[in-house]
Amino acid sequence: MAYNEKLADRVREILSATTTNIVEKKMFGGLCFMVNDKMCIGVRPDKMMVRIDPAKSDEVLEANSGAEVMIHGGKEMKGFIFVDENTLHSKKQLQYWIKMALEFNDKAPSSRKK
Repeated sequence: MAYNEKLADRVREILSATTTNIVEKKMFGGLCFMVNDKMCIGVRPDKMMVRIDPAKSDEVLEANSGAEVMIHGGKEMKGFIFVDENTLHSKKQLQYWIKMALEFNDKAPSSRKK
């Protein structure tokens, strides 16, 4: 599974400075950062996936070029946003998306099987 290692390192650096209980898993053709046993951020070869509040998806997509809703099995996945790596040049730009994903992570339902 190929993913953008440089982008993954940048995400890892920001996440480790702001939260704990992070597990990295290779899945969906990339690297997924699980926070508190919940999918939070994914890194693929040319984009990053962030899981945000589904109620804010449309507003966030409209306000940010380079962002698009994730399509899985032909279905739009509200709250799962792909961000083109070309829009993530600065640390501030990356922190914007990571912060939004972490804010939702506290409220997000867990998909962990018990």
